[in-house]
Amino acid sequence: MRLQNKVAVVTGAASGMGKSIAITYAREGAKVVVSDINLDAANSTVDEIKSNGGEAIAVMANVAKEEDIQNLIDTTVQTYGTVDILVNNAGIMDNFEPAGDIEDDKWERIFAINTTSVMRATRKVLPIFLAKESGVIINVASAGGIQGARAGATYTASKHAVVGFTKNTGFMYANKGIRCNAIAPGGVETNISASMTGINQFGMSRIQPGLAINPRTGKPEEIANIALFLASDEASFVNGTVITGDAGWTAY
Repeated sequence: MRLQNKVAVVTGAASGMGKSIAITYAREGAKVVVSDINLDAANSTVDEIKSNGGEAIAVMANVAKEEDIQNLIDTTVQTYGTVDILVNNAGIMDNFEPAGDIEDDKWERIFAINTTSVMRATRKVLPIFLAKESGVIINVASAGGIQGARAGATYTASKHAVVGFTKNTGFMYANKGIRCNAIAPGGVETNISASMTGINQFGMSRIQPGLAINPRTGKPEEIANIALFLASDEASFVNGTVITGDAGWTAY
């Protein structure tokens, strides 16, 4: 029970990697706040956790809205008294658009969900973490956050920003008992492709050759295991860095 009595908030936890992280954390003893824009699906994750003897609640949150993030953390504190672990997992893809085809509204929406939400949730939990000089932040970045052509320009830029924010935050608060790390998944079996509507053919044609060298697609549970390690005391010396989980795809 590596997370016994810890309180963990996981965004985008109704499906995919977020759901696996929430279930894994609960199995390891954490009280989990399952956050998602899809409340019914979030409740399904909670039901699964409870059926296995775990403790969890669901909180609806559109992470693109500041007021929803405020409510998410406030509700967590009201319910469980504190926050120990924050996992910024919620995210959406672009349609592989290169720079010349970016539309402002899509750029702003992807950054709001993928990047600004990470800053706002981190900003919200920091006073809690600083007061007790303890806390863990885990940001789900992407292989697209460390390489140039695993997605379109917007998604790539949004995830590079998450990596930079992670490193800065990890270093800034390193002597305050707070750790901040990122996970960079490669191709994982999730429903993120549902956010893709109208693939850019030129962008896809440029990315396609790189997709062919991906050794394999991962399971959400494999990313959850990385998130478990980072949240646990076993990772006490790991801070301000990115752990890649991609079967070696970015090693080429």
